Amino acid sequence: MVGIVIVSHSWKIAEGVCDVASEMAQDFEKIITAGGLEDGSIGTDAQRIADAIVEADTGDGVVILADIGSSIMSAEAAIELLEDEGHEINAVIADAPIVEGTVCAVVEAAAGGSVDSVLASAEESKDASKL
Repeated sequence: MVGIVIVSHSWKIAEGVCDVASEMAQDFEKIITAGGLEDGSIGTDAQRIADAIVEADTGDGVVILADIGSSIMSAEAAIELLEDEGHEINAVIADAPIVEGTVCAVVEAAAGGSVDSVLASAEESKDASKL
């Protein structure tokens, strides 16, 4: 099963997104948050994200959803850290809104989708109309 990692500058946002997405696929267990810094303050930490990727991985890959700016850079750095450490995890970053993208990704992953289909589902959410 594909794992999902939620990266946000705020642990509150990451946990909230996880809560919403978990309601859509209640049996899905591989949604891991990496929000904020270790002390709970605002920010991102590549090592915390790398740890979340490892925790989310079941061997089928990991899709990362992030909020803004440096969270993407931190996620990219986390992937590089894992590669440098010899991990062979297929981790990809979705170009998607964090809430809608996570919900779509979790539903697709829970249905047994591949990392490519989970990524596509997350990214398709940016074109969804809300009205």
